[in-house]
Amino acid sequence: MTKRYLGMKILSMAAVTTSLLMLSGCGKSSMETSIDASNKINATGDIEFSEHYLTRDVRDDVFYFVMPDRFDNGDPSNDLGSKTIKISSGGFDPKSTGHYHGGDIKGLTKRLDYLKDLGISAIWLTPILRNQAVQGDSSGYHGYWPLDFTEIDPHLGTNVDLKEFIDKAHAKNIKVFFDIITNHTADVIKFKECHGSDQPQFSTSTALCDYRSIADTKAGKGYTPYLPEGTAELKSPAWLNDPKFYHNQGDSTWQGENSVYGDFMGLDDVDTDNPEVVKGMIEIFNNLIKEFKPDGFRIDTVKHVNIEFWQQFTPAITEFAQSIGIPQFFVFGEVFSGDTDVLSHYTTTGDMPSVLDFAFQYRVKDVFASQKGTDNLADLFSHDVKYEDHNSSADLLMNFVSNHDVGRLAYTLDQSLPNADEDEKIQRFLLSNAMMYFARGIPVIYYGDEQGFTGDGGDRGAREDMMPSVTPEYNDNNLYGTSKTTADDNFDPSHPIYQQFAKYAELYHGHKALRQGKQTVLQTSDEPGIFAIKRSFANNEDYIVVFNSATEEKNFTQSIEGHSAELIYGKKANVKNRDVSTTLPALSMSIYRIGR
Repeated sequence: MTKRYLGMKILSMAAVTTSLLMLSGCGKSSMETSIDASNKINATGDIEFSEHYLTRDVRDDVFYFVMPDRFDNGDPSNDLGSKTIKISSGGFDPKSTGHYHGGDIKGLTKRLDYLKDLGISAIWLTPILRNQAVQGDSSGYHGYWPLDFTEIDPHLGTNVDLKEFIDKAHAKNIKVFFDIITNHTADVIKFKECHGSDQPQFSTSTALCDYRSIADTKAGKGYTPYLPEGTAELKSPAWLNDPKFYHNQGDSTWQGENSVYGDFMGLDDVDTDNPEVVKGMIEIFNNLIKEFKPDGFRIDTVKHVNIEFWQQFTPAITEFAQSIGIPQFFVFGEVFSGDTDVLSHYTTTGDMPSVLDFAFQYRVKDVFASQKGTDNLADLFSHDVKYEDHNSSADLLMNFVSNHDVGRLAYTLDQSLPNADEDEKIQRFLLSNAMMYFARGIPVIYYGDEQGFTGDGGDRGAREDMMPSVTPEYNDNNLYGTSKTTADDNFDPSHPIYQQFAKYAELYHGHKALRQGKQTVLQTSDEPGIFAIKRSFANNEDYIVVFNSATEEKNFTQSIEGHSAELIYGKKANVKNRDVSTTLPALSMSIYRIGR
């Protein structure tokens, strides 16, 4: 018997529907939603995004983070990669969690309507530039081993394919964001002292070359870099082939100075202190902006690069993008930390407009998976002032609950609540995602979450195929809200979680205060229970969003100074004298518009 059936409850569609109605706090007949009249509605009655992609504020976007290789295979002829460049060919093994599976840019293009109907207005792709196809026992399916910064990885298609994808996304008013890397390139440079002929050349799990400090290197105790035969011209632009533009100090342990100057699991660590490198990197990414016209960048491994680099790089590429007609070009970084002091250091001192909010992800897990008090969320938001400066603020942070490194929220729920039935886990999953949409910040859906993917943990365990998979480690997983497995095609717009995410997006796109309103925490608890926030915008309306993280109903009362309260989503409230009050069912959410 596979683990799919070990102690797991497979819900019928009727049971899932019941779960979703419980989350909303009401039956179908009493659920009400309201959309701002100012929001555009097209001829078919569908909600349109707030304005044209070129001028749309990023706070008005719903992001979808996708790994193209694991999404959909639109062109099987490119599965083996390059037909002319050996180092970028091969690595295709769809049964392995660590190799290429065949997804590509044409597959993404084919699924744009699927994403549009989900309410997605911005697509963020994992790195798509040409990689070293195979290193050690794995492949560059994920895109984080770049060799050539001028062309798309041939496993994913061609530059023409990418331009067509971007054009078609833009035609649907959807933005496209590239994931970029300045910290490192693929592992080409070797060290004579630790890469001998009888020693391993690369490992994704073990440090092969002990870190040599800056002091040791200056004292002549560093490594001697060399390029193995036939590797002197692998990288593009050509200057990236010269070892003098790299730190060459051995493998990082992600502690102290080696967190910045060491090789990331052997990947060649670029010397971003060097003014020539700064100039070269700005030129590389300005050229990408000029050629492909993306709407912004997510930047990888930000805290592994010296802060002075970001102070020059980010303003330079942003100004260039604006100069060629991309006025809302937006940059956010990956700073892998739950410490708000660390995160905000890069948005203020580092002059980066935004970062992925790992602190948000950790606290949401604490409250909705580990059943801690909702005051943990209040504590998180009390640090928001740290992000305020001339070009950044907490409402520009990127909210997420799952990703390709930390794993899927559904996996965390399975581990934290082994005795809970799937109905309860779905409620918690949806409530966590509702927090991602309606608290301050910008929502980022991780591909597959909308189809109930659960995964096997972080990294490779959370990188399943949306197209029919032949990977055994993925296909024995239980998926929430469906009897399907990852062996099936999972582009199902009728999936109940997809439907609920689409509803959240409809509310998000339809009410500006839920996207850009100033957030105030109204009520919390030191145990599972009520968490209430107010979102205020300059249109003389406040919105109150109330969550109940407890497994029993909870009362909520809030003074509204005699104003009106209109139900936007969830359970109706009573308005008496100067108060609005309601009893929220277990694991549910409600939204009210308060007229002033």
